[in-house]
Amino acid sequence: MKIDLNTFESVSTPTYIIEEKRLRRNLELIRRVSDEADIDIILAFKAFALWKTFPLFREYISATTASSLYEARLARDEFGSLAHTYSPAYTDYEIDDIARCSSHLTFNSPSQYSRLHARVKAVNPAVSIGLRVNPEYSEVGTDLYNPCAPGTRFGIVADKLPDVLPEDVEGFHCHCHCESGADVFQRTLEHITGKFSKWFGQLKWINFGGGHLMTREGYDTGLLVSMMRDIHRRYPHLRIILEPGSAFGWQTGALVSQVVDIVEDHGIKTAILNVSFTCHMPDCLEMPYMPAVRGAEVLDDCASSSDDNVYRLGGNSCLSGDFMGMWRFEKPLVVGDKVIFEDMLHYTTVKTNMFNGITHPSIAMAHSDGTLEMLRIYGYEDYRSRMD
Repeated sequence: MKIDLNTFESVSTPTYIIEEKRLRRNLELIRRVSDEADIDIILAFKAFALWKTFPLFREYISATTASSLYEARLARDEFGSLAHTYSPAYTDYEIDDIARCSSHLTFNSPSQYSRLHARVKAVNPAVSIGLRVNPEYSEVGTDLYNPCAPGTRFGIVADKLPDVLPEDVEGFHCHCHCESGADVFQRTLEHITGKFSKWFGQLKWINFGGGHLMTREGYDTGLLVSMMRDIHRRYPHLRIILEPGSAFGWQTGALVSQVVDIVEDHGIKTAILNVSFTCHMPDCLEMPYMPAVRGAEVLDDCASSSDDNVYRLGGNSCLSGDFMGMWRFEKPLVVGDKVIFEDMLHYTTVKTNMFNGITHPSIAMAHSDGTLEMLRIYGYEDYRSRMD
């Protein structure tokens, strides 16, 4: 069916809708940056893993990054190439299969490397081994998402590395960002090179991780390209890799929900929706952050809801804290009205859950010609099978 992307008038049940036009816009920008900077920019599944869109991705990029066995299998089986894999800890019962699915495999600690590197090479002699390093610097303000916070479980600090790396270590992996700008990367890069450049001559590649939100309006892609060209001039033998997740899915689509009831208590009106923040938009509560709602203005939590157009938005789970607010809408809400949450494709579809057995939103793609393709419709069997 054809769809109006402004109103989603024909959508009557909760649905994540990715727009092909917006996705291609991001992919084109990412490929341009990759070409101009002569670097590899690969998709991180931890932020976006809708495998039915992979044929479109393969028009623009050639590799992906995984953090688990299942993500590594998704890379091999559905994307069609071996994964760049990193995990905080590999298990004995999965490491062989992970190695078979990986072109690059990064160890988080010296002990994991010592115990498993020979086994990995025996399973897959072609795999390129790396170590995750910690520059002890990050500008991520939320501790929950700061990979370099004191006491972090991620990576090896410089003073714990030997002067001469093991012969089979070919790369470093370093992740310090979360939806950050190029200026943040510029400052972080000074710390990375300051602490670790003495080993660069022993490496073949360096992966600067994710969090490079190059598709966000205002991101200085020129600065990013300039920095990467400078790294090439200083270390021409190094292959540079970035693995953003959000940058691919940024502003590519919405979560369309509907109002199912309106309740009031202590002067606060809550519009209860057929979606859940804790189940379908978990980062809103974890970060926390206020999502953008189409046609609504975000207000201070202390704002009065005596205005007929002001509502708190509530999810339909039994969790007491499954709500956010306040928003002022253009007109009073009634049962059946649509509430459209903007930018709800990255770090949502990969993190949703079926707590309470709540009906999971469908996933659809709005193609460039205006037709809507349903990619996945969830049902009772999906809930039941998780506990089978």
